[in-house]
Amino acid sequence: MAIGNLGKLITFETSDARILSFSNFKREVSGRWAVHSRIGKKPLRQFLGSDIDKVTFTIKVDARHGVKPRNTIDAIEKYVENGIPDILVIGGKKVGSNKMTISSVSETWDEIWNAGELIRASLDLTMEEYPE
Repeated sequence: MAIGNLGKLITFETSDARILSFSNFKREVSGRWAVHSRIGKKPLRQFLGSDIDKVTFTIKVDARHGVKPRNTIDAIEKYVENGIPDILVIGGKKVGSNKMTISSVSETWDEIWNAGELIRASLDLTMEEYPE
């Protein structure tokens, strides 16, 4: 069953053959504000507009669940290093109003077998909106 996707890079799904999902999904939507000092009064706040959306989540990749950890890591790193924007979809709905870029990925290699074969890893992704 499809959960969502990040363009064609990642398809989040659960099936008998493959499990690739995420956890700890957090989205931050905020505004930009200027603060103007005033004599004898509290500062005045002025709304400048919306700020870029930010999303963080953790992906668990496990070879025993039909996912090749090294291939997934390499593909995500390519997106980070090249600043490739893409649409993030969860539950059939676009997250935010614009494409997103992966601004960083932090990897934890949880299980490595003989000859250095990576079996299981955790990837913490940070994404930011890419307004066009």
